[in-house]
Amino acid sequence: MDNKGIFKAGLAIMAGLIILGLCIPAAMRVQGSFRRSVSVRGLCEREVRADKVIWPLQFNVSGDDLSEVYSSIENNNAAVLAFLKEGGVKESEISVANPNISDKYAQEYGSNDRRFRYVAKSVITVCTGEVDKVLALMNNQKNLIKKGIVMVYDYETHPTFSFEGLNEIKPEMIEEATKNAREVAKKFADDSGSRLGKIRDANQGYFTIEDRDSNTPSIKKVRVVTNVTYSLKN
Repeated sequence: MDNKGIFKAGLAIMAGLIILGLCIPAAMRVQGSFRRSVSVRGLCEREVRADKVIWPLQFNVSGDDLSEVYSSIENNNAAVLAFLKEGGVKESEISVANPNISDKYAQEYGSNDRRFRYVAKSVITVCTGEVDKVLALMNNQKNLIKKGIVMVYDYETHPTFSFEGLNEIKPEMIEEATKNAREVAKKFADDSGSRLGKIRDANQGYFTIEDRDSNTPSIKKVRVVTNVTYSLKN
């Protein structure tokens, strides 16, 4: 290559470097604009009434004569079943467990000077979507007490209320949570002198259902938090 050709090649390389130098800042500005974003959370909460209840009714019978104990269980079971059916509970919603009878004298450990030899436990369980009927029956348990039947509640036999209609309200709650997230992102964009762009990433989060408070387990609080990332424009 002669000197003239070398000179031309040098000019071409120099021109290319100049053009590249001019393009790099513009490319960096475009890349920086693409990376600008804001991540926000949107919250939606609702109070709903439970649509299902499982109510175990447990009572105990004690005595020294096994036949009398078993007879008392049958009589009490009949009274409880009548109480439930009169309150509007369907027979298909009621299940009766076999009685659990323990003989204190047959136990290897413990004293034999117990007051009664036999202690029997009977459990009748209601499982229904008629929550209001069960709540009314719970308030009328005095009718069973008048007959000498006292319900026993512990960690195994306490009423359990649940809400199973989540799928019906999911779309509306996600829409509301996403709307709340956009409002937060819009406020951030306005305060920073930017314009809110499109959604770059979104996660609807998890739904949680819990008692509204410890005194009214039949009222539930449904909660969802969405995580949304928006792009920002100048």
